Amino acid sequence: MKRALKSMLPLAIGAYYNILAFFSKRTAAIKAYRLFCTPRKGRVLPIQEEFLKKAKLEKVLVDDMEIQTYHWKGPGKRVMLLHGWESNTYRWRNMIGFLKEEGYDIIAFDAPAHGWSKGKLFHVIRYTACTKKLVDRYKPVYLIGHSVGGMNAVYHQYLNPKNSLQKIVTIGSPSEMQDVMKQYQEILQFNDRVMQALDELIFDKFGFRIVDFSTSRFAKELDIDGLLIHDRLDTIAPFRASEEVHAEWKGSKLISTEGFGHSMHQDFVSKEIIDFLNS
Repeated sequence: MKRALKSMLPLAIGAYYNILAFFSKRTAAIKAYRLFCTPRKGRVLPIQEEFLKKAKLEKVLVDDMEIQTYHWKGPGKRVMLLHGWESNTYRWRNMIGFLKEEGYDIIAFDAPAHGWSKGKLFHVIRYTACTKKLVDRYKPVYLIGHSVGGMNAVYHQYLNPKNSLQKIVTIGSPSEMQDVMKQYQEILQFNDRVMQALDELIFDKFGFRIVDFSTSRFAKELDIDGLLIHDRLDTIAPFRASEEVHAEWKGSKLISTEGFGHSMHQDFVSKEIIDFLNS
């Protein structure tokens, strides 16, 4: 019964947006936008606290948000880690173990509205603003991003090519915002009238259309080395996303897996990343 109710809720929300759009497309778009940008999970759980508190903790103010940062000190080059949607820095626990063994100096932070960071809304533009502030502050040499964290890493480098970074790694990352929004539309089953209004709202807020936000297009401008790792059976972000980015990113390498899923916590993934950073 609970499962049935959960499956019906998105459809009910989508139907509500469809009806609302007949009276006010703008209001329907605002509500759809706020729901899309509101994480349902990703805050730090009690079971995660012990691991995270072993790092040096520091809060950094970005615009009006307090962003939680973590520092595991090491004698080597500095790496910054960017987690994905509805996650937090704890997702890097396995990767951090491999990086520590290699002596890397590790910086990570919780995205807005995730982990111990403040905020209620999350989107790539806000995430990228945080990334710029923290890259400028901590000056990492390498950037590793999972899922939307990888999308954010590429977008950040596209906007801010002059920085301390020498290499970027993306793991299971989407490429086209249009694909992400279509998936959102399919889950809620709202109509194109709502989607068009949402596109207008995004244009008003950020100055670009949904179709314009394309990591593969941004990657054309990158002049640093990149490693893309993606599972062919990823059901969250399609494998073709990394294929498209790789095709446009000179100096990038694409590694495909099969059966590893979207999270990619396997030792093989960590070892491939270490080899790439060490090369």
